[in-house]
Amino acid sequence: MKIILEEIKTTIKKEIEKFEKQFIYIIKSNVSLIDQITHYLTHRKGKLIRPMFVFLIAKMLGNIQKKTYHTACLIELIHTATLVHDDVIDNSLLRRDSFSINAIWKNKIAVLIGDYLLSKSLLIATNNNYYDLLKIVCKTIKNMSEGELLQMEKSKKLNISEKIYNRIIYHKTASLIAASCEAGARSVNTDEKTALKMRKFGIFAGIAFQIKDDLFDYEEKNESFTGKPVGIDLREKKITLPLIYTIQKASQKDQQHILNYIKNYDNKKRYKIIDYVKKYGGLEYATKKMIRFRNNALEILEIYPEGTIKRALKMMVNFIVERNR
Repeated sequence: MKIILEEIKTTIKKEIEKFEKQFIYIIKSNVSLIDQITHYLTHRKGKLIRPMFVFLIAKMLGNIQKKTYHTACLIELIHTATLVHDDVIDNSLLRRDSFSINAIWKNKIAVLIGDYLLSKSLLIATNNNYYDLLKIVCKTIKNMSEGELLQMEKSKKLNISEKIYNRIIYHKTASLIAASCEAGARSVNTDEKTALKMRKFGIFAGIAFQIKDDLFDYEEKNESFTGKPVGIDLREKKITLPLIYTIQKASQKDQQHILNYIKNYDNKKRYKIIDYVKKYGGLEYATKKMIRFRNNALEILEIYPEGTIKRALKMMVNFIVERNR
């Protein structure tokens, strides 16, 4: 899977290298503690999926501009900030096989670092008069916050329907990938119709991405390479698509068992929940839905001319559903 991602990156190699240098420069601060933490963050490199979407969309639709680099930095700042905040919310001590910010510097500092990164993203937009991007950024941050809070609200009652789940993952995950694609298009001055089409592409790709992440939580291994420990969603009583479908299809007796295991969760009960999910086809159902959203995203690309960049975008969408981390 890493080889596929590297192959995709070769089509935007110069852009990614320049972006990484700009990103390090942008998050610098005169406060030594901030610099210490941001240095730790930038050396714990992720897959850069969202900046890659920015550059690939922009390159498919036009010529990369200064605004495109600012867009990629802005999007990655939001993504990094939300990961820092998520680790505080989930009380997670690990992120990408390393200690999380809250594990090293504690919750108060982690929350403030997340806020610092979010403020930097807003400053990029305002300092450069990118009011179209500012609107996208504010809407995305609002959506992501609402998604997290809606999930917390519903998790207390353990009564999430598939409709609510779709709403949660759109707000939590798909909205930022959609923002990456729409903002990438707007960074090369594309027309409104195309920008919104790219947003729709990002929504489909983002929903597929989140369903894949949710499927990782039902792996029977003890560790995950997704950036968070396996089983954390169940531990936090976050009911995702495989379990929603299972509860819906299960007998009344099995429903009671499953809900009891979730309420009184521990590692042994996790494996019992996984057995029920397998029994009722929850994994297969979620996989089919993920593939459907993947196909919807690919269908949008069909109207654009064939070429290296379009091929790389298709590879990105397929990578999302085929990745093992």
